[in-house]
Order: sequence, then C-alpha cells, then structure tokens
Amino acid sequence: MWIKLRKLKQFIIIVFSFLFVDMFDTIGTVIGVADKANLLDKDGKLPRVGRVLMADAIGTVAGSMLGTSTITSFVESTSGVSEGGRTGLTAMTTGLLFIVALFLSPVFLAIPSFATAPALIVVGFAMASSIRKMDFDGDMADAFGGYLAFLIMPLTYSIANGIMFGMLAWFIIKICTGQIKKIHPVMYVVCALFIVRVITIIL
Repeated sequence: MWIKLRKLKQFIIIVFSFLFVDMFDTIGTVIGVADKANLLDKDGKLPRVGRVLMADAIGTVAGSMLGTSTITSFVESTSGVSEGGRTGLTAMTTGLLFIVALFLSPVFLAIPSFATAPALIVVGFAMASSIRKMDFDGDMADAFGGYLAFLIMPLTYSIANGIMFGMLAWFIIKICTGQIKKIHPVMYVVCALFIVRVITIIL
C-alpha cells in the first residue's frame, strides 16, 4: 500500500511539473511573441488567446501520443516575427523546411551546439526589447514582479520559472503593502500552485 501511494505521489509530481512548465512556458512565449508582432491591445492583452492556447494544447497532446518531444510554442519564433512573419504562412513554411531537415539531420547533428549560440543571443536581444514598455515608476508590485521575471528567466533557463517567481513576488508585495483587495481570487489559487511547484523542486 505504501509503495503504491509513493508511486502515486511521484506520478502526480511528474504530471504537475510537465503541466506547469508547458502551460507557463507557452503563456510567456505567446505574450512575448505577440508583443513583438504588435498583436496586443492597449491593455497588453492578446485577443482570442484561447484559440492560441488550444492549438498549443492539441499539439502537445498529439505529440506525446506520437512519441515526439513536446510540440509547443517556442520563443525562437520571435526571430521570424521580427523579420516580418505575421501569418500562418510563416509557420507552414517553417514546418515544410523541418520536413526537409529530417533527411538532412545527420548533417545538422554534426554542427556543435555552441555554433547556434549567436542565433539564440539574437532571439534574447529581440525579446529583451519589450522591457522598455514596463512602467518602473508605477505600482511597486507590478514593476518588481516584472523585473524579477525578466531576471530569473535567463538565470534558470526557464520562462516558466521566471513567470512563477515574478508572480509570487507580485503577490507577496501586494499583501505586504495592504493591497489585498486588488488581488483577484484566481491569483490565490495560482500562487498556491506555485508554492507547491517550489516544494516539488526542492524535494
């Protein structure tokens, strides 16, 4: 009985970890890419974002059933957007090129990983430009939460971790500054999940 409970605990931790990383990596990537493409409205929200997340969710489930690595949104899409890609035609072209790349994979695998670093640096540079839109003179919770997210992402190699610590910092500052009424009830649930996530990382 004890062994079964232990395995169930491990299973729950694994599922939660994958859910957390995939969901918040996707959210962070989608918002970052949409901002670069000037698709956000005046409030910084992405219209019809549910369709984007649904497409990502379907790709993730389908990919896992086919035994591939996670099919999800990638921050490298920023490089295509910065070059003018705005429609599904860009994605379709990339997909077709990936099919061609399948036959050339031995050649690409011969390229050392450090050779791709300059491309990733350019992607990071494109993403970092969005920080100019942050209001550092406004609400302390908003400013510090955004700054911490921006700082944690490259240090932990994870968009999800950046969002997690940024939102936790925002939540704590809101409580400490007596702005509890401004915290949406959903944030209590999200931050509780974040705390569970931190515990699973430590354990």
